[in-house]
Amino acid sequence: MSEMSFEQLLEESLKSVHAGEIVTGTVISVKPDEIALNIGYKSDGIMTRSDYSADNQLDLTTVVKVGDEIECKVKKVNDGEGQVILSHRDALQSKASEELRKAFEENAILTGKVVQVVKGGLNVEVDGARIFVPASLVSDSFERDLNKYQGQDIQFVITEFNPAKRRIIGDRKQIMSAQKKEQHDKLFSELKEGDTRTGVVKNLTDFGAFIDLGGADGLLHISEMSWGRIENPKKLFKPGQEVEVLVKEISGERIALTRKFPNENPWKDAESKYAVGEIVKGKVARMTDFGAFIELDKGIDALLHVSQISKDHVNKPSDVLEPGQEIEARVVDLDVDNHKISLSIKALLPEEEEDTADVDVSAVSEEE
Repeated sequence: MSEMSFEQLLEESLKSVHAGEIVTGTVISVKPDEIALNIGYKSDGIMTRSDYSADNQLDLTTVVKVGDEIECKVKKVNDGEGQVILSHRDALQSKASEELRKAFEENAILTGKVVQVVKGGLNVEVDGARIFVPASLVSDSFERDLNKYQGQDIQFVITEFNPAKRRIIGDRKQIMSAQKKEQHDKLFSELKEGDTRTGVVKNLTDFGAFIDLGGADGLLHISEMSWGRIENPKKLFKPGQEVEVLVKEISGERIALTRKFPNENPWKDAESKYAVGEIVKGKVARMTDFGAFIELDKGIDALLHVSQISKDHVNKPSDVLEPGQEIEARVVDLDVDNHKISLSIKALLPEEEEDTADVDVSAVSEEE
């Protein structure tokens, strides 16, 4: 048997490579836009900037040095000049594709970065592989503007995997729904009437505010926002604001909230502060045809009936009073249980004047 030449022995010692194969090469030289690698083949491998990174401005000398090992995919065994064309990006995508296939089969949760916001949804990247999340699957509620997700890491599951058609679909909505269901169940298993919670104002209406308690929303009715009178919830709260609330009632899935905390109840000392016969001061808060409501303290309004405003006849309170006016009156009735106080300015008149007025009226009646 004839002996093999040195060249033959060397070629025999070198491995063969095929297009599509994943190989590991050692960097032997680096230029700003090109890398040369030894892949154990008779020819060196060449990798351009675009086959290394999606950044067309990247200077390869800043991220790669001689001696580094890089995993690559063989694009061409011979480019016409005897060189092997390699791609690091393709290698990453091939590896990522297998991981995505496994995640799809196991319905595993993945985390990827949003690299592009398009009209129909989000393009998300995981280890070099692209996944498309349609706008309808980005959230469990309607999203008007998806631009806020640009550059953000999001979680999703893969619901469709067809790399041959470059169709890999992600679903974030499914995860959000599952998380909310878990939060919902946990909240209702722990929540009790009388609990104090910190929630976030979700939205506002003329009749109240819906507060996100972390798993479910509770209604804070306008009448429960304060011990005082509230004209418009939007003047008191704004969406996103954190508020402390008290769980007033739980009825099935409905949660009624209040901010009328017992320790702040202005009526707790009313029996002594506003006892019948006491003289009090207050401001005219609002008026009706039958009387004026006088604010004695925050959360305590008393009724000054039109008949108790003056010894003279008054058609309506607005004829002699105006909003914000300070008045002094006597407490003539107190009902703490029903939060009612009645006042009288007439009761402050000297007894003799009232007696005189009564005599005059009788005299007129008799003459008639």
